[in-house]
Amino acid sequence: MNSAELAGSVVFHLGPLPVTDTVATTWGIIACLAPAAFLASRRLKSSPGRWQAALEGALIAAEAAIAEVVPGAAVRPVLPFVATLWLFILVANLVGLVPGLHAPTRDLSLTAALALLVFLSTHWFGIRSIGWRAYLRHYIEPSPILLPFHVISEFTRTLALAIRLFGNIMSLEMAAMLMLLIAGFLVPVPLLLLHLVEALVQAYIFGMLALIYIAGAMERSEDIDSSTLAKDLP
Repeated sequence: MNSAELAGSVVFHLGPLPVTDTVATTWGIIACLAPAAFLASRRLKSSPGRWQAALEGALIAAEAAIAEVVPGAAVRPVLPFVATLWLFILVANLVGLVPGLHAPTRDLSLTAALALLVFLSTHWFGIRSIGWRAYLRHYIEPSPILLPFHVISEFTRTLALAIRLFGNIMSLEMAAMLMLLIAGFLVPVPLLLLHLVEALVQAYIFGMLALIYIAGAMERSEDIDSSTLAKDLP
């Protein structure tokens, strides 16, 4: 795996803009997930079949995981963002199992974009909870001298979030390539299981870190009662 492959190879040009395989694969994932989500939410029955029961079970599990971290009134507003992160990253990680395709999460540009979304959403949820004046005030508490450290920590944790997912998926693909070169195709099943487990773990960790950051922003509003929080959040 050379540096060009790590950065994503150019598939075609859209006017003056080069479109890499990372972007094309991401568009493909979105094109599959969006209509699937639309169809899954249609024709819901009071007596669910197997697929509806499985989807509802996954949704309930995600809601329960979020409820353990954020205030109760904020679970529903946060659920769509965090659940979408989990689903998208899981599918993106698993795409690496398809012959001829690479997981787009092995490209730092994609993981940086995901980390930027988490960075923006964290402040958005925090500001919507307590207002921008009260939210910004925490940067100078308990002392204004801590302001630079608070600002630096915001950027370093976002950078760490991007590099962490990128590094793990990239190393997973490189390890898979090395094992195939050394052992040939004698170890495909353990390799597939390793990739599947790692894809699940990395998607879960990224979503949980995003959830912890959002919960941290909301904890600054502990003096705000839950009814106010539910009213302010969409």
